[in-house]
Formats: sequence, C-alpha cells, structure tokens
Amino acid sequence: MPKDWKKPKPTAAEKAKAAADAHKTIARNKKALHDYHIEDSFEAGIVLSGTEVKALRQGRASLSEAWVEVDGGEIWLMRANIPEYAQGTWTNHAPTRKRKLLMHRSEIVSLGQKVTAKGYTIVPLELYFIGGRVKVKIALARGKQEWDKRQALREKQDAREAQRAMREYTRGIS
Repeated sequence: MPKDWKKPKPTAAEKAKAAADAHKTIARNKKALHDYHIEDSFEAGIVLSGTEVKALRQGRASLSEAWVEVDGGEIWLMRANIPEYAQGTWTNHAPTRKRKLLMHRSEIVSLGQKVTAKGYTIVPLELYFIGGRVKVKIALARGKQEWDKRQALREKQDAREAQRAMREYTRGIS
C-alpha cells in the first residue's frame, strides 16, 4: 500500500483523460461584459456539423456579433461566426448560420419568460471544449446605458491607478 506522500505517477491514459476533460476556451465575447449587466449564466451544448468542429479545433470563431433567441420552445445561437474549414469540400458549412443550443426544457422556458421582460436579452459569453464537446456559456443580461459604461471604465482606471500607487509606495519602503 503506497503512502500518501509517495503516490504513483499518472499513466499515459490518465494524463490523456485529464487533458481531454480540461476547459479549452475557443472564443470569448469581451464586448458583452462591457455592454451588459450579467444577471445569470448557463452552460448549453451546441449542435454542429463536422466541418464546424474542425474549424473550432483550429481555434477560429467569433462571438462579437452573436445573440441568442428563444423560438417555439427551442433556443438558437444567431450570427456566431465559425469560418469555413480550409480543407472542407462541398460539405462545408455556412459561417454565420443559426445553430441550435441544447438545454433542459425548464431552463429554456424560464429564459423565454425572463427575456419577454423589458430590457433583457440573452448573449453568448464564451465558446469552449469540455471533454471533446463544444459548450457555450450564455447569460441573461440587461443592457447598460452610456453613463454606466463610462462609470465602469472610470472605476477600472481608478483601481489601476491605486494599484500602481501602492506598488510604488511599497518599493519606496524597502
């Protein structure tokens, strides 16, 4: 029986499984965090064709102009740009087609009810691989006003200046 401090090294299969289960980010929507107040976030699967998955494995995608719609009990990712796969043939996909998202029925219904409220929308935040499957992190969000955006930028700048001043002060002491 091995001691706790003397654990056996992981095998190649265990290393491969750990690498496959890792969270590998493909694309982030940084603009969404600037333009919206994020209320709640969810993880959803996405229905893709083979060439879309191959293009995503190359790390090519953009969520900057994408949004999510609830339509007839289904949830769709609109205008997410996954460019055509370079080695694809006539089976290649349309880059900005609408893609179905996979979520539980209860989550879709609750999101649909919340979106009908004034000022709420659903935005994609991140596209990533987990265990070989592509997932989308979506969020229920409320739009920011211009003054909200300016206030957030001012707060970030003030925090950065305070951090810089603290660093300079501590350098002066030692």
